Amino acid sequence: MSEPGLNAEARARAREAGELGGRLAGLSLRRQVLVLATWPFLEQILGFMVSTVDLVLAGRMVAGTERIAIMDALGLGGYVAWLMMILQGAVGTGVMALVSRAAGARDQELATKGLVQGLLVGLGSGALSGLGIRLLLGLLVGNFGLSEVAEGHAMSYLNTLCWVCPVVGVMLAATYSLRAIGDTRTPFIAMVIVNLVNLVLSWLFVFGPEPFGGMGVQGLALGTVSAWAVGMFVVLGFLYFRDCKAKDDGVELSLRGARLRPEWSMMKRIIRVGAPQSLEMFGMWAIHSVTLRFVSGLGVGTLGAHLIAIRVESLSFLPGLAIGTAGAALVGQYLGAGNPRQAVQAVRMCWLYAAIFMSVLGVGFLLLPEVLVRFIVPGDGEDARLIVGLAGPLVFLCGVFQPVLATTLIMKSTLRGAGATRLVMLYSFSSMILFRGIIVPIGVTQFGLELRGIWVIMFIDVVVQAALFARVHFQGKWVGVKV
Repeated sequence: MSEPGLNAEARARAREAGELGGRLAGLSLRRQVLVLATWPFLEQILGFMVSTVDLVLAGRMVAGTERIAIMDALGLGGYVAWLMMILQGAVGTGVMALVSRAAGARDQELATKGLVQGLLVGLGSGALSGLGIRLLLGLLVGNFGLSEVAEGHAMSYLNTLCWVCPVVGVMLAATYSLRAIGDTRTPFIAMVIVNLVNLVLSWLFVFGPEPFGGMGVQGLALGTVSAWAVGMFVVLGFLYFRDCKAKDDGVELSLRGARLRPEWSMMKRIIRVGAPQSLEMFGMWAIHSVTLRFVSGLGVGTLGAHLIAIRVESLSFLPGLAIGTAGAALVGQYLGAGNPRQAVQAVRMCWLYAAIFMSVLGVGFLLLPEVLVRFIVPGDGEDARLIVGLAGPLVFLCGVFQPVLATTLIMKSTLRGAGATRLVMLYSFSSMILFRGIIVPIGVTQFGLELRGIWVIMFIDVVVQAALFARVHFQGKWVGVKV
């Protein structure tokens, strides 16, 4: 590969050879993956902590049946929060696909336009999703069969959390754009700030002195909203004040001097890539809601245990998501540079790394399932024993299926990075509708399937998806997708 600082003739040869410029110029593929994955991995840890802080604090508010109600409410709150972020995440995917192609092609103007239009679309999608959730909140919460106390806590939590949607929409568009050009450190710094603010304010609003403390689950939500708002302003401030001069024959992103007005042609390109993902994620949410409704009907505490197990499982996703982010950026840049062969190699290297790291974490799930659950739900009371007894075996199952989860995660991330979001949507829907939308309800209603059996079926779905996406990768047609 080319070395940084080469003359114009050498850089022209590098472009003709399909090599990358900017922050990734002169690096081997292995180092490119490392550079792009290290900071996102640390960022994923911090993002995990933002959402986990609420659960940890909630688990220490009260004890007994009240704690079970709060954990069920927070479990449902996390699930509805996923619905809040569907549009914003899809915008982020569209922005990354567009900006990474621009970075690979050394197109500074296109990269800047992708950033600006992504911010505007992110703001609009966030406002739209926040308003929609707020209007439908009573229907959403009432659909899952929670106790009256748990429903009250869920409404209090989500009524405040809705305000975070436009903030996250802007922040995701900005951070995905930065990752697309190889700047993964700035999003990490922003997440450090988000975590610190969230930890301090959430504790203050729940356990602090008057007039701040004693707000209960509403205080947890208010701390989260405040933290993300601070993070958004940090990222926007960085983009405005940074030096916009590109280095090493690459592109740089800056808001200084940029035209902050809509350009419908650019917005359409972002939406065209992101829309299939939003449909896919909404379909996943709807299918999961069917599963969740049957889980909540299995008895008191099952919903909280189910979602606590998912929270523990998401620990293993941290390296996988970071490596998947690196793979998506590299695929977009190499395809933009006209080098599909190297794009394929990037996917396979990321696949190997994710399988290794996630499997190592999976060993911890196999050996210490109940210990991990007790970190969220401490104590030896009857309520704690109930939740740990339900969630522990589910965490053990997570350890068994880590290599398959890694395959699904990396293949889907890199296909989205290539812009093949429609293909990902098609295969995800087909498998999930069959296993989670049809087999789970039949299993519960006709054969008395319990929580552990539901999880086995969910993992069979993951195995099928892994096989489908691996087949798509090796067929190779995804490298020709247009963005």
